Amino acid sequence: MEAVWETGPCTARQVAERLADRGLAYTTVLTVLGRLEGKGLLERTRAARAHTYRAVATREDHIALLMQSALGQADDREAALQHFARSVSPAEADALRRALEGR
Repeated sequence: MEAVWETGPCTARQVAERLADRGLAYTTVLTVLGRLEGKGLLERTRAARAHTYRAVATREDHIALLMQSALGQADDREAALQHFARSVSPAEADALRRALEGR
């Protein structure tokens, strides 16, 4: 996902080239892209002879969904939120305040 978020829509070949330092086989890259598409994280379109993959959501949107999912697993959501609020930096707390005020 990082490779697609960083480069924008790209082919499997472009992802493989971006990850070349990891020594992954091209077929492995294709498999992972297919699984990410299957999970609804990527969208695939045909462009000439190759498929182009693009992220369905931004990195930030995806992280927000993960945070909501994690919070949904808490028995006591309020306690989890309070613990989280105590763990953020002052700048992050200010950002949360602004976001809540803008609701």
